[in-house]
Amino acid sequence: MRKIILAATMLAFAAPATIAFTAPAEARDHRRYHNDRGVKYWRGNNGRYYCKRSNGTTGLLIGGVAGALAGRAIDTRGDRATGTILGAAGGALLGREIDRGGSRPRCR
Repeated sequence: MRKIILAATMLAFAAPATIAFTAPAEARDHRRYHNDRGVKYWRGNNGRYYCKRSNGTTGLLIGGVAGALAGRAIDTRGDRATGTILGAAGGALLGREIDRGGSRPRCR
C-alpha cells in the first residue's frame, strides 16, 4: 500500500512539470510571430510592431573565451596577462556582433 501511495504522489508532482516543459515557448506564447531575416516580430494589441531577437549573450561569452585563449597564445613574453585580457575583450565584442547578426534591422 505504501508503494502505491508513494507512486501516486510522485506522479502527481511529475506530471504537471512534464507537461509544462514539453510545450515550446512559441506555443505557450499566444502571439502570431512573423520572421524576417532572423528577427521574430509580432503586432501588439495596440497596433505597434514588437520584435524579439538575439541579444548576443552567447556570442559574447564564447567569443570572450576564444579571444582570451588566442590572446594568451599570441602574447609569449612575460606573464601574458595583457594578451589574455585584450584578446578576451576583442573576442567578446566580435562574438557579440556575429551572434546579433551584424545587420541591424529596424525593429520598433
